[in-house]
Amino acid sequence: MVIMRFKVRVRPENAEEVRAALEAVIEPSRALDGVVRLDIARCLEDPDSFIATEVYDDEAALERQESLPEVEAALSLIRESVVEREATLYHVSMPSEP
Repeated sequence: MVIMRFKVRVRPENAEEVRAALEAVIEPSRALDGVVRLDIARCLEDPDSFIATEVYDDEAALERQESLPEVEAALSLIRESVVEREATLYHVSMPSEP
């Protein structure tokens, strides 16, 4: 299992456009095989910040999701608008059952 968590803070003048682009990612991403969970939220304390938590069966599912045109559009916009960003990728091993 692979978990991706990222937080991005964008320029205030781009926040609504980024919100719309991220919102457009949710439905097609959740429909992909291997996407266990994908949630994107706007920070209540800082409306220019967004946090995503994504859970995938494996790295192949993450790569499929990242190749969606909606994801590519959102990432392009974020690159142009970013003030701060942080991302962490976790590889989770599940204990085998006896």
